[in-house]
Amino acid sequence: MTTQQYAISEYPNVDEVYRKLNALVSQPLRPVRREKMQEYLGYFENKCIRSKTLTDEAKKVIPGGVQHNLAFNYPFPIAVEKAEGAYMWDADGNRYIDFLQAGGPTILGSNYAPVREKVFEMLRSCGPVTGLFHEFELKLAELVTRFMPGVEMFRMLGSGTEGVMAAIRAARAYTKKKYVIKVGGAYHGWSDQVVYGLHVPGTGRLEATGIPRGASAATREFFPNSLGALRRHLTVNRLRGGTAAVIVEPMGPESGTRPVPFEFNQKVREMCDEFGALLIFDEVVTGFRLGMGGAQGYFGVKPDLTVFGKCITGGYPMAGGVGGRADVMMRFAAGIGGTGERAYIGGTLSANPLSCVAGYYALTEMERTNAAVIAGRAGDRLAKGLQAIIEKYDLPFAAYNQGSIVHLETSGVMLLDFRNPIRLMKELKPRKHMIEEMGAAYMSQGLITLAGSRMYTSMADTDKVIDEALGKFEAVLAACV
Repeated sequence: MTTQQYAISEYPNVDEVYRKLNALVSQPLRPVRREKMQEYLGYFENKCIRSKTLTDEAKKVIPGGVQHNLAFNYPFPIAVEKAEGAYMWDADGNRYIDFLQAGGPTILGSNYAPVREKVFEMLRSCGPVTGLFHEFELKLAELVTRFMPGVEMFRMLGSGTEGVMAAIRAARAYTKKKYVIKVGGAYHGWSDQVVYGLHVPGTGRLEATGIPRGASAATREFFPNSLGALRRHLTVNRLRGGTAAVIVEPMGPESGTRPVPFEFNQKVREMCDEFGALLIFDEVVTGFRLGMGGAQGYFGVKPDLTVFGKCITGGYPMAGGVGGRADVMMRFAAGIGGTGERAYIGGTLSANPLSCVAGYYALTEMERTNAAVIAGRAGDRLAKGLQAIIEKYDLPFAAYNQGSIVHLETSGVMLLDFRNPIRLMKELKPRKHMIEEMGAAYMSQGLITLAGSRMYTSMADTDKVIDEALGKFEAVLAACV
C-alpha cells in the first residue's frame, strides 16, 4: 500500500468520525434558514423551466417521471443535456460542477474523449453487439485479473446487481451452503435476496414489498462494524447447515457513510476462513476508484469473489460482473469444462463489444494517468475545505473522505437505525427532508451531489474546480447559521 498507487493519502480516524456523526444525530436539525431556502427553490421555478416541463411530461409515461433512483431530486428532477469532465449542463443551459459522476464510475471525468473516440471506432467497424465472442472480452478480462489481487478469472455481466446475484449463486454452488450475511444498511443492488436491511440497519424486510419471504429467508444482517454480531450469525448458521458467503462494502455501507476501521476487512476475512464461508467484496464503487487494485489492494485483503459495476467500463452502459478465485469462478463455465454443478447465469448483452472496448481503454487510461490518485487529491482538498467551513460557522456537521469519496453529513439521516426505534420513527422523515433540501440548495448554486451528502471527485477536478465548489458550498452552509 502506497499513496502513489492508491487514492487515500491518509485513512480517516474512524473513532473521530463517529464522534462527530453521533454528535450530529444527538442535536436538533440545523437546516437552511426558511427565507433562504425559498430563494434556493425559486431557482428551480425560474431557471429550470424546460427540466420541469420535460419531467412533468415524463410522469405520464414513466413511474415517478425518471428511470433511475439517483435522478429523484427535490423539488423535481433536472434534465441533463451535456456532460464533460468536471461539469454537467441541464436542458436550460445551466452549468453544474458534477460531483455525482454517474454514481462513481467516471474516475477520468465525464465523457472522457480518448475513451469516447475508441468507442466510436468500434461502433463504425462492428456495432455495439454481435451475440458472439469479441477480442476485447479477453483483453478486458486480462486487465482486470492483472490489476485486482483477488481476481483470477472474470465474468462480465450487465450491472452490479447482476454481479451480486452471480456471486451469491456461485458461493452457494461451491460451498453447498445457503446462508448469506450482509452488513445492515449496505446496498448490494435490488435482487430479491439482498433487499434486506436496506439503507437502514436492522430493518430486515422493511423494503421488501413484492418479494416473497422465501427469497430472503437465508439472508442475515449484522450492524455495521459489529464483528461480535457477525460471529454470532456464523455460529448459528453453522448449526443450520452453514454460511455460503459474507458480502461487504470494504469501505463500509453506502460507500463508507458508516466507515469501517482499517483492520475490519482482515478480521472478516479471518472469520470467513474459520467458518468455511466465502468473502465477497462489493467493489461497485471502490473498484479502480481507490486505485487499480481496488479496496482489496489498498487493504491487502483478498476476497474470494469481487463484484463490479459500471466502474468496469468507466461509466459506459451494460457493465458489471464478478471475478475471483478460479475454482469458484469455474462454477460459471458452461458445458464441457464446467466443474461440478454449474451455477447458471446469462445476459444477452453481457460483454458486448461496446462495453468491453470502453472498459479496456478506460482502465488503460486510468493506469496511464494515475487517475485514482489525482481524484483522491481532489477529494482531500474538498473534504478539508468543507471541514474548515463547518468550523468557521460552528456547525454540527461532519465532513470526511476516503480518497475521492467525500462525505458531508448535515442531517444524519443515514446514521439512524433500529437500535433506537423511537428516534428512528420520530426523526426519519424530518432528517430525510432536510437532506433533500440541502441537495436542492447545492444544486441551485451549481453543485450536483449524490443525495445531498456524498460527492465523488474525478481526475477532472482541478484545484480551481474544487475551490470554486467550496465557495458555492460555503454560501449554502452559511445559511444554516
